[in-house]
Amino acid sequence: MIRQKIVLRFPPHIVEQPTIYHLIKDFDLMVNILRADINPKKEGRLIMELSGDDTAYKQAIEWMKGQGLEVMNLEQQIIWRDDRCTHCGACTVICPTEALYFERPDMIVKFAEDKCIVCELCLRACPARAMETLVENANFG
Repeated sequence: MIRQKIVLRFPPHIVEQPTIYHLIKDFDLMVNILRADINPKKEGRLIMELSGDDTAYKQAIEWMKGQGLEVMNLEQQIIWRDDRCTHCGACTVICPTEALYFERPDMIVKFAEDKCIVCELCLRACPARAMETLVENANFG
């Protein structure tokens, strides 16, 4: 069983194709869409987590590449810069998965990367700019 977060980039001529349908129906994969920016006739980007059988996953990746999609593995999604953090807690209030939380009794902000779903709400909430995204630096898979 594999579970991997990936980024898909859709060229304009492919963006209206039923890619997610095929991943579920043809490859029996579970799809969890984390973030999407897809518009008709324009380039699109989709961040999702795929899970399922290892062989089916590999076949699905090859199929997507064959369709003209760019497929990138997310090695890391959000990074927290402890040296920039002022521990104000603005991010802890907005984080839907509690990946950012206060460690008590010291009231120090901590980041549990495994809980992060890359919603990027923390990027906007952090006044110290201690949160960064590495989506653009993802490795090609």
